[in-house]
Amino acid sequence: MIFLGLLLAGAAIAFAAAVVMENSGAAQLNAFGETVPGVTHEWQVFAAGAVVAIVFMTGIALASFGFRRAMGLRRELRDLRYEHEESMQTLEMEKRHLQRELAQARRNAPGALQSSASG
Repeated sequence: MIFLGLLLAGAAIAFAAAVVMENSGAAQLNAFGETVPGVTHEWQVFAAGAVVAIVFMTGIALASFGFRRAMGLRRELRDLRYEHEESMQTLEMEKRHLQRELAQARRNAPGALQSSASG
């Protein structure tokens, strides 16, 4: 997969270089109704388009990274919440068990005191 990505990137660079080298005529670039200064050739228009594409792809990559990170944090929080609920349930069950043992020990304690006191 990495090799294919590098191959495609190399092909894109070669194509871009060919377009820049072949387009040497005069051109004018307008943006928002204004002429962009410093752009006088077709290759400069192409280069401006390439820069815009790079900025766009960088923005998409950053958004994608942020989305993946947020989803990972949500997943981790959900797992931690689930573990917390499980541990709380375990502690509640242990508490009930200890309360039953304590109640049983208290019931048995008066009889044990009487038998030892009479002997």
